[in-house]
Amino acid sequence: MTKYVFVTGGVVSSLGKGIAAASLAAILESRGLKVTMLKLDPYINVDPGTMSPFQHGEVFVTDDGAETDLDLGHYERFITTRMKKVNNFTTGQIYESVIRKERRGEYLGKTVQVIPHITNEIQDYIRRGADGYDVALVEIGGTVGDIESLPFLEAARQLSLRSPKNTVAFVHLTLVPYLVSAGELKTKPTQHSVQKLREIGISPDALLCRADRPIPDDERAKISLFSNVHEEGVISLWDADTIYKVPQMLHDQGLDDLICERLGINPKPADLSMWTKLIHALENPKRDITIGMVGKYVDLTESYKSLTEALRHAGIHTESRVNIEYVDSEEIEKHGTKALEKFDGILVPGGFGKRGVEGKINAARYARENKVPYLGICLGMQVALIEYARNMADLKNANSTEFDADTDHPVVALINEWQNHDGKVQTRDENSDLGGTMRLGAQTCSVKPETLAAEIYGPKVTERHRHRYEANNHYLERVEQAGLIVSARTPTEDLCEIMELPRAVHPWYMGVQYHPEFKSTPRDGHPLFISFVKAILANKDSK
Repeated sequence: MTKYVFVTGGVVSSLGKGIAAASLAAILESRGLKVTMLKLDPYINVDPGTMSPFQHGEVFVTDDGAETDLDLGHYERFITTRMKKVNNFTTGQIYESVIRKERRGEYLGKTVQVIPHITNEIQDYIRRGADGYDVALVEIGGTVGDIESLPFLEAARQLSLRSPKNTVAFVHLTLVPYLVSAGELKTKPTQHSVQKLREIGISPDALLCRADRPIPDDERAKISLFSNVHEEGVISLWDADTIYKVPQMLHDQGLDDLICERLGINPKPADLSMWTKLIHALENPKRDITIGMVGKYVDLTESYKSLTEALRHAGIHTESRVNIEYVDSEEIEKHGTKALEKFDGILVPGGFGKRGVEGKINAARYARENKVPYLGICLGMQVALIEYARNMADLKNANSTEFDADTDHPVVALINEWQNHDGKVQTRDENSDLGGTMRLGAQTCSVKPETLAAEIYGPKVTERHRHRYEANNHYLERVEQAGLIVSARTPTEDLCEIMELPRAVHPWYMGVQYHPEFKSTPRDGHPLFISFVKAILANKDSK
């Protein structure tokens, strides 16, 4: 029977609930348990795919093509279980499902209500996502007291009530702020948050108390007394210089033992040696490099969370410190490429919309002409193609139809039909729903021999996609004749997946249509990012 650990949050958002939940999951996995994780999002959007990164941060994509909350990226970085569509659902999905059932007459003429119909549907979704695992950690989005998350909390309470003894545990993450003017930590916000949770009918088994410093024992005792949580369950969770220290921090305070006891299980002792090695590599780099990331969401680094983590993972596996500086592509449009001169490598990430795109095109040209290692991801590949077509293939004013519908040379365009990860043929046009016009999820294709891509991946590559526009096959032959190599194409639609410059003319220049950052983990890194960082190090040595 699957055991459940519900993780809730209080006081304020952005305390790191997803990191804390993933860290606990990592400890339980190290104890030999088969673990999965679910994220319950209270917003009414069906998924975050149509939400601005300024609203919600990065959209993470799973192998089976789900557009999900960014916390699922943390889950995959901390545990070995791969996330799927069933691991993330929203209020919008729940209501959509219930309404469809009501229209089909499945409720036998009953009045459809939040309780029991919505809460029962939430429980069914939770059980479906947790099926087959020893322990499922279920993170409920939002903070206690939000009206949006009440149905999720009520569903968790009901599931606990309906489950056998020692089946469900509750962990609550709160803030313990330090007031400089008073010179002390304040526990009252935590007290009120737990009080609100108990009013709903949930009593936490453990409190994770976020603070900028370790919480003294006397303050922990005070929190215990006023929150009705045993003192060993009041866990201090202070700011760390890397998220990968959190599993050890929680284990040292006995959180996993407490949860195992609450769930009535006695697995083998935790083995966190892998995390110890990773932290040692992070803290003892032998080299330093600086990568310029040229984008338009530079004021909100959460938009590139998986990407920045993937670069850090590559640093771990190359014994180097990867420093990342964000460059606003609109500033390049206004002031030129001088700001790029200080970087050892240049990366243009994915994105949507016309704003700042000429700055990205100029960044790709700068990297090509100055032989600076360049990695273009999704849109970053497309701008590299546009730049090369304009300046090397004599396709003047080449562009993407996303940015110029009337361009004379649409080297990037909206391809109408493609085969999805599950083998079904999907179609799209400019009138399709935004959520339905993406090429999403993992696809496998062959790699051209004797190319940089083949050095990195071998004969085949499987990566995850999230994009609408594609390289236009009509122009690829002409661009290849000008020297650019298309080193991987999809097997059925012949769509471009990877393009690169020959090593004879550039030390390392590659664009990929997919999002490799979604598959990078600190355990293994990712071969593409590792190759990119190694090329930067070699390029520095050659100067």
